[in-house]
Amino acid sequence: MSFTYNDYRKLMTLLRDNGYAFANYHNFAEHKRCVIMRHDVDNSLPQAVRMAELEAENGVQSTFFVLLRTDFYNVASASAQKMLRRILALGHEIGLHFDEKAYEGGDAEDMIRRILREKDILSALLDTEVTTVSMHRPSKAALEANEKIPGMVNSYGEGFFHNFKYMSDSRRRWREPVESIICAGEHDRLHILTHPFWYHNDEESIAESVGAFVRSARHERYLQMAENITDIDSIIKEENI
Repeated sequence: MSFTYNDYRKLMTLLRDNGYAFANYHNFAEHKRCVIMRHDVDNSLPQAVRMAELEAENGVQSTFFVLLRTDFYNVASASAQKMLRRILALGHEIGLHFDEKAYEGGDAEDMIRRILREKDILSALLDTEVTTVSMHRPSKAALEANEKIPGMVNSYGEGFFHNFKYMSDSRRRWREPVESIICAGEHDRLHILTHPFWYHNDEESIAESVGAFVRSARHERYLQMAENITDIDSIIKEENI
């Protein structure tokens, strides 16, 4: 499967044609045969919005997990708020993408307290209760702990791995033939993780995707400066940077 929006459309169609209902972490038990579509937003909110729009156009609702502590975006900024509310308005769920490596030290109880604190902050920012969490680059210990987090669904809970067929495009590589597995129909419950960062109109290599993202940061920073410095182009033009 290629990493283009057209191929993602085909994936949604393939799932539907093979009898999979699109479910979420809260209602999957209502379906005998279903798929949970999950997106970890590690880098780019604009690409997450594009994926959310694409799914909505195809009648699909999914869960987008966003980081509270990251250098790539600020969920409290006006631009991020607009994008996150757009995702919600399209009928999707937003969950917390928790990065345990953003903290130093601590045990399992500390991690749960940190998750709940971040959940409260994100809920306040979105004016909606956040009830799901996924781990960002989880440690082996975090995966094996099967932590129960009060009031939240842990997407890494053992039920979503033992009772579902889990597939992921981490590092822009499907480790299993996702299309063949869907068509084989051996699993009644699928749990599919994708990262919106890797998907584009046309196929791009991993180097092209990363390079374009790094270059786009310069443009975004220039626009941010333009909002704070009057007539910035009289000082320096973007093409001269």
